This record gives sequence, C-alpha cells and structure tokens, in this order.
Amino acid sequence: MFIDQVVIRVASGKGGDGVVHFRREKYVPFGGPDGGDGGRGGDVILQVNPTLNTLAAFQRRRQFKAADGRNGGGKNQTGRSGADLIIQVPPGTVVFDEDTGSLLGDLVREGRQLIVCRGGRGGRGNARFATPQDQAPRHAEKGEPGQTRSLRLELRLIADIGIVGVPNAGKSTLLAKVTNARPKIAPYPFTTLAPNLGVADLDGERSLILADIPGLIEGAHLGFGLGHEFLRHIQRTRVLIHLLDGLADDPIVDYAQINSELALFDPDLAKKPQVVALNKIDLPEVQSRWEEIETRLKQQGADAFADPLPISALTGSNLRQLLHTAGRLLNDLPPPSETAAVPVYRFDTDPRQFTVKKMPDGWRVVGEAIERAAAMTYWEYEQSVRRFQKILGSLGVEAALREAGIQEGDTVYIGDYELEWRD
Repeated sequence: MFIDQVVIRVASGKGGDGVVHFRREKYVPFGGPDGGDGGRGGDVILQVNPTLNTLAAFQRRRQFKAADGRNGGGKNQTGRSGADLIIQVPPGTVVFDEDTGSLLGDLVREGRQLIVCRGGRGGRGNARFATPQDQAPRHAEKGEPGQTRSLRLELRLIADIGIVGVPNAGKSTLLAKVTNARPKIAPYPFTTLAPNLGVADLDGERSLILADIPGLIEGAHLGFGLGHEFLRHIQRTRVLIHLLDGLADDPIVDYAQINSELALFDPDLAKKPQVVALNKIDLPEVQSRWEEIETRLKQQGADAFADPLPISALTGSNLRQLLHTAGRLLNDLPPPSETAAVPVYRFDTDPRQFTVKKMPDGWRVVGEAIERAAAMTYWEYEQSVRRFQKILGSLGVEAALREAGIQEGDTVYIGDYELEWRD
C-alpha cells in the first residue's frame, strides 16, 4: 500500500531522578552527601532509510517513545542515559509540526537525521547542591520531563523526471514501456491512484528515475481529485514530460489546464522544463491531426524547452528520443542544492513565558519553564520546596499572582501539581 501522508505522536525520554544520599562508612560519622545525578532521557530521531519508499509502516504504529534515563545512586553514581529512538523514514520525507504547521525538516539524503524531540536532562543529586554554608543538603532534582509532539510526515517522491497529464493520457503505459515498473494499466480514467517510480536506462551508463503522477483534473490545486496529494510529488522532480492524449477532444485545452493547475498550486512548478509529447500517434486519426496540434502547441509556447514530439507509449515509437530530450534538459540544469535538515527543533516562543488564569476553584499557572520546574521538584523535601519558591520569584510568577489578586489559602495549579498559597 502506498501511503504518502501520516500523523504520528512522538515523545522523548524523561531524565532520571537525582537522589538524596549520604556517605555511610565505618569510622566516618559525617561522610557528606554523595547522591548521584539521573541519566539523560533518550532523543527521538528521524533517519532516512533508502530502502523505504512509502510511509505504510506508520499505519500500524502511530505512537513512539524513547527510553527514560535511569535514576542516580549513592557514591555519586550517575544513572544510565536512556537510549535514543531512531525512526526510519523514506527519502523525500518532509516533517511538519502538526499543531503549529511549522516545517521542521526535509529529509532527502541517505543517513540524514532530524532530532524532533530532545530527551529530558537528568536531575541533579544532592551532592551537586553542597556548599560551604550547606554541607549536608537534603534535596535533589527530579529528572526533566521529555518532550511530546505530533508530527505530520509527507512523502514527496524523489525523481529526475515527472510524467504529468490528464487521466488516461497513457502515463502508466509510458512508464511501463521505458522502465521495469509495473503500474496498473486499464482503458479507463484514474487507473493510477498513487505515484509509481521506475528507472529508465539511457545509454548503458546513465539512467533516469521517472515518476508517473496520477492524472490531474481541473481544480487539482484546490484538492479536487486528490490533487494536493498528487501535485506535491511533482515538486521534487526537476524535469516534466507533459503527456497529451491524442484522442482527446482538444489536447491543447488539456495542455493549458494542466499548466494552470501547476502554476496555481506552486508557481515554481510551471517554470520546470517540459517536454510535451502527444501520445497514441500509432492511431491514424491521431496522425492526421498531429500537424495542426504541433502548430498550436508551439503557439502556446510548448517549444520553450524542446520541440513537441509525437509518440506511442504502446508501440514505443519515438520513446528513446523523448527520454534523450528529457535527459538533455536535465543535464542543462544546475546541480540540485542539498536541502539541509533542521538538526534540532527550536521553540518559537520564550519557554520562560507564562500566563495566569483565574479558575473557579483557584488559579492556573501555564508556562513551559515553570511547569518543568514543578515536575522536577521533590515536594517531600523542604529545601526543594524553598528552591521552587525562589524559581517562582525569579520567573515573575509570584509577582503576577499577587497582581492578579491571589489571597491567603487560594489554590494554585501548576502542571499536575496543586499548591496552597501562603504569604
């Protein structure tokens, strides 16, 4: 099954907890703190696997989570870091944040990686909090929570040449004739419901990767007839073979319609070099109208990159010339620039920002930094609670709550925690 778009949910690992521990040894009554740090949580990484050509594997599994870090131990032992989770994706995968719509990365080259969720750092053990003034700290940090996000993966086929045209123009027949691809072929429109790839041998030393794009109809740029799903695959190709149906009522109208749909979806698509070919020239009725169609095509500018060609995908007439012409246009183009994947997702907003909301039963403080600080606090240790109170002051949360009108005894909700306000 060819799947070219899917939404998945990914989560990085939580950092391991730091521990409160003191050295206990015979004849050493005051051994001091030796609680170790927690290990780092695992990252979630997308990696290009050239053996894949579809996103079908994600139909069976949509939830992914990296391993958590292990807790620290006594004797200053640091917990083991959680293993990174590497998710294999096919070349040509474009990654979006489903919630914000922002582009995270474009994965093209073999082995390219994209970190989509950073693992939480390990919490610090009490040995890290020892000072000359406090030589026996009885508090530590819990591990930082991991990140969770929804990703939209879109597959855009990587091909040298895209074959476009109206339904039933003969695109699949052409692909099958010049390559070893075996697309579904039948004498009715919309036989092809998913793009097909094939490799054509030019001269024994050079080959071309061709993509048969399902037939486009009027309104494809608006999504009609799965237009968006089909059109985005053309974005990755560098040269187009524009195939016309020789038996159509007016192939010139079809030619203009397809170019309009390309331009309306993405103006750059209409600028790609094209080789225009009239198919089914083996039929007498098509041969008789070729001269008139050729003249009209040139009037429409179809010869901007190469002269229009009459071909027969069924008999193979002029197919070698068609491929060599497309190959020449490809050679004339500058080498493609490698699209760099975004190595790490960067937040668009300051994580220290927060909002204070009045609730029927108290107050709700929402903010990334303050919620993470609450999750990393050992509430059973008084020193950890005092440290959290200092964070409230440094981030401005305390002042914001006072300004909002909080009263003694009011309930404050921060993340999953419920606190009571005391002046």
